[in-house]
Amino acid sequence: MTIGHRAWRPSRGGLLCWLAVAPGVGWVLVRSIGLDRGPLVQALAFTPYVTIASLAPLVLALALRRRAPAIVAALTTLALVALVAPRALPAAQPNATGPTVRVLTANLLAGAADPAAVVEVVHARQVDLLLVQEFTPTAQAELDRLGLDMVLVHRQLNPAVGTPGSGLYARHPLSDGGIRQLRGAWGFTQAYATVTVPGAPPVRVESAHPAAPYAVDQVEFWHADLAAQPAATPDGPLSILAGDFNATLDHGPLRTLLDTGYVDAAASVGAGLTGTWGPYDGDLIPPVVIDHVLVDRRIAVRDVTVHPLPGSDHRMVLAELRLPAAESR
Repeated sequence: MTIGHRAWRPSRGGLLCWLAVAPGVGWVLVRSIGLDRGPLVQALAFTPYVTIASLAPLVLALALRRRAPAIVAALTTLALVALVAPRALPAAQPNATGPTVRVLTANLLAGAADPAAVVEVVHARQVDLLLVQEFTPTAQAELDRLGLDMVLVHRQLNPAVGTPGSGLYARHPLSDGGIRQLRGAWGFTQAYATVTVPGAPPVRVESAHPAAPYAVDQVEFWHADLAAQPAATPDGPLSILAGDFNATLDHGPLRTLLDTGYVDAAASVGAGLTGTWGPYDGDLIPPVVIDHVLVDRRIAVRDVTVHPLPGSDHRMVLAELRLPAAESR
């Protein structure tokens, strides 16, 4: 008498568990390897939400008592937590003993944002550097009408109708200023200059605004614009790069830029999961973090806060920084 052998087939419950686990596993691979291509670019921005959602397959596998899918689901969640959690945990700061500077970045949504909200934060928080994107001639006139020119008297501006404009306002003197022209379809520009703060070395500051990956055919421009951002110079002058990066810390090109010697200010003080873009103009999109203040690793970050900006789909990001002290001669 012979005994036939049947091929193993998973139960319906097991198959359901594996189908539920598979997307999370794929997400971890895409995020870890850095496959920022096509529609995956937009999807990766929502990795923090996927981290929370990854608990559902784990609960399902445990409820159905499927051991193998439960183990894989648990490992997937742990991997995602390891990628995302550091943004909510304060990091050690360098021993910078120079002056404090406050940097505010704001995307003005083609000049539609409320200029009074910007000026109010500048006054209330004693902002030293204001970097603006989608900066228009009308926005410039309104900001000056509200007295910004009496507070941040030094400036490198490139106002333009629509979205290409960029601006940099400073409380302290600026030098070596200019305008960077990017490749993206919207023709974004970036104002930059070197600011001299008494008691600190010169700091190069730039208002960042790479192309938005709003469609698949824009991803190439997005890659190119992020690659064109000025790298940090850990063995040279200090740098601050702040603005609307149209990228989160789950995007490989932004992490590559950080690896040159920058620190994301919000993430370094445990505020890296506070959304800066999303439903603020009425769109039903979960908030994501695409506005950043990147600082040289020699600069200490004391605090980062996010502020409403009526009329814009972005929120303002304010970073309080402590610069290294100038070398005595």
